Amino acid sequence: MNNRIKFGIIGKDISYSFSRKYFLEKFKKMGFDNYRYANFDIPEIEEFPFILYHRRDEFKGLNVTIPYKEAIIKYLDEVDAEAQKIGAVNTIKVTDDNQLVGYNTDVYGFQKSMEPLLKSHHNKALILGTGGASKAIAYVLKKLNIDFKFVSRTAGENWFSYEMLDAEIMNDYTIIVNCTPIGTHPNIEEAPAIPYQFITDKHLLYDLIYNPAETKFLQEGKKRGATVKNGLEMLELQAEKSWEIWNS
Repeated sequence: MNNRIKFGIIGKDISYSFSRKYFLEKFKKMGFDNYRYANFDIPEIEEFPFILYHRRDEFKGLNVTIPYKEAIIKYLDEVDAEAQKIGAVNTIKVTDDNQLVGYNTDVYGFQKSMEPLLKSHHNKALILGTGGASKAIAYVLKKLNIDFKFVSRTAGENWFSYEMLDAEIMNDYTIIVNCTPIGTHPNIEEAPAIPYQFITDKHLLYDLIYNPAETKFLQEGKKRGATVKNGLEMLELQAEKSWEIWNS
């Protein structure tokens, strides 16, 4: 097992990635000087098998980020029951016999970081975006008995379009979770197109983005007295959970 010294993250345009820096610092602190963690920035998910080609027994685990959390599933040998229900994977364990097993640690990270902020009136949520991350958020909200609707560019059966958001909806849905990349560095002037004028001190705004630490989305909420939270703690928690899975 000592030859398993490689880790990494699969994604697209991930030079900013939190994970690499986090794990390299962790390895250093723990004295694992031979451990490696790389960014595997691939333009198409079809390139994923080539990362492990002939080298699977050197890998111990991988993280998966935007936009491949759903598409990665077809390349795995097994998917943990919870990740299967969610339909998205962000952690892969390479087992002793070189099987790839998928897990979702976003659920753990989001729930643990958001729960302490919940108040009794926080019983309905808007999820901005419909990608892999939003599936984990929806799973947690369901678990906590919080009703939710997705918000997308176009309306659908279980989701609103941004144009549909009015005073009544905003008043009703007091949790708003941004699962889109809108507002990420360097585009820090951008924010999801919701009607911020209807946000009050009853709202909780949670942004999965952590760079910048306070996005325009969060600034607009804060200005109006809302409780705000960025995605850094969620990332730290899910990273630790990944580490636990890789070493179990």
